[in-house]
Amino acid sequence: MNVELNRNEDWMKLKLSEVKQHLSKIKLGGGKKAIDKQHEKNKLTARERIEYLCDKDKPFIELGSFAGFEMYAEEGGCPAGGTVAGIGYICNRQCIIVANDQTVKAGAWFPITGKKNLRMQEIADENNLPIIYLVDSAGVYLPMQDEIFPDKEHFGRIFRNNAKMSANGIIQIAAVMGACVAGGAYLPIMSDETLMVENNGSIFLAGSYLVKAAIGEDIDNETLGGAITHTEISGIADYKFKTEQECLQQIKKIISKISHQPTAGFDRINAIEPTKNSQEIYSIMPEGNAKPYDMREIIERMVDASEFDEFKKDYGKTILCGYARIEGWAVGIVANQRLIVKSKKGEMQMGGVIYNDSADKAARFIMNCNQKKIPLIFLQDVTGFMVGSRSEHSGIIKDGAKLVNAVANSVVPKITIIVGNSYGAGNYAMCGKAYDPRFIYAWPSAKIAVMGGEQAAKTMLQIQVATMKAKGKELTQEEETELLDKLKSKYNNQTTPYYAAARLWVDEIIDPLQTRQLISEAIHAANHQNIIPEFKTGVFQV
Repeated sequence: MNVELNRNEDWMKLKLSEVKQHLSKIKLGGGKKAIDKQHEKNKLTARERIEYLCDKDKPFIELGSFAGFEMYAEEGGCPAGGTVAGIGYICNRQCIIVANDQTVKAGAWFPITGKKNLRMQEIADENNLPIIYLVDSAGVYLPMQDEIFPDKEHFGRIFRNNAKMSANGIIQIAAVMGACVAGGAYLPIMSDETLMVENNGSIFLAGSYLVKAAIGEDIDNETLGGAITHTEISGIADYKFKTEQECLQQIKKIISKISHQPTAGFDRINAIEPTKNSQEIYSIMPEGNAKPYDMREIIERMVDASEFDEFKKDYGKTILCGYARIEGWAVGIVANQRLIVKSKKGEMQMGGVIYNDSADKAARFIMNCNQKKIPLIFLQDVTGFMVGSRSEHSGIIKDGAKLVNAVANSVVPKITIIVGNSYGAGNYAMCGKAYDPRFIYAWPSAKIAVMGGEQAAKTMLQIQVATMKAKGKELTQEEETELLDKLKSKYNNQTTPYYAAARLWVDEIIDPLQTRQLISEAIHAANHQNIIPEFKTGVFQV
């Protein structure tokens, strides 16, 4: 057994090491030369600005660092989506911070940049958190303007959100430290307060070259829309500073004076470390996520005092439900169970599959947590719902719909951790991205797809072979094997956590050992939402 645990640990740590290697490259943004060029202009990089702004004794939780990963190859890539963002503490206040990375294509907006910025605004709005924009961007990346400009979830939605968030009382502060051009010029002016850095910060609808081309006027950018112009002539900006450090200090002063609002009141007591060794969390997930394991062993290494109070322990055994505390916060946990378990009738049930009784139990538990105003944690390792005549005749769709209904209508914060598989409708039922989790994280072992890569490849192979046969072409066994290998490679690549994180289906790929802290920070953020709506489930089959 120890040999197997060691093998599991080595596998997980190798996967984690791969994540860290990728992150080290991502954090270089546009590369060392671009960073040096930024410094030559007396400008800090996006990451340096955030580091200066945030409290040193509190964590900065970066989100979306893999945005755009291995996308836009023909464009030279877009590390972190050209934006560094996350949750940090400023003067002991949790804030969302969004910083354009000028080293990546001059901070230009790719399609994924827009999606990432909208996600950060969504988090700020949902959790009633102040949001700080550190602006240094050339605007829309013109070669891809049709994919970022006009649609509902494109660039312009940012400014619509500025207006709606302001109406909702969300504090927004913009510090213009570089270019802020064209449509992007509206963001700082629609924020509560606008700060600018002299000689580097500029705001205008059209730069000097375009002004010359459009109306024949000769003017330099600083005179057109620099800090002095906008604080002394137009009145657009509220403060000007000679250095970025002075500008960032002013943000700290503003944040330090924000009033303290009522909270949601989620229950918290003094935290107790897990009694089971948290380091052992690395060795529980089987190598390749291929064998059964007991999800309780993971839960007991995450929760306070390793205490997990199970709900309906002997019913619906392929989903675990129960109450616990994480860093003192009361939580309800809904987790897939990968053990092969026996039903009350003595029948074997496959782990990781949602059966009728499991769906029924989980739906009831979610309703209970909403009744008690207890945040929900979903631990995903699910291959989907049980199929076959027996399940269909027992009403698996009805029970699955009941669970999806409860998840969709849940009003307490939902935090999702994908530890293993996340396939098909199981992704939806266990609060995948489409079901509005406040935060959604993936372990390096996560796999996200309609079905597993091998199953998808075999399904597509059958379809393609049948199509060719209908056209009178028969494939040799060798050709079939070659085609299957290509399909497997394609689908396996699309199931990785990198593929998901690149497209922001998850907020971040995380170290399993960080799960406890990240859940705590997520609930702390959600606790700023001072009004919890009434829970209603609507109509569903009984």
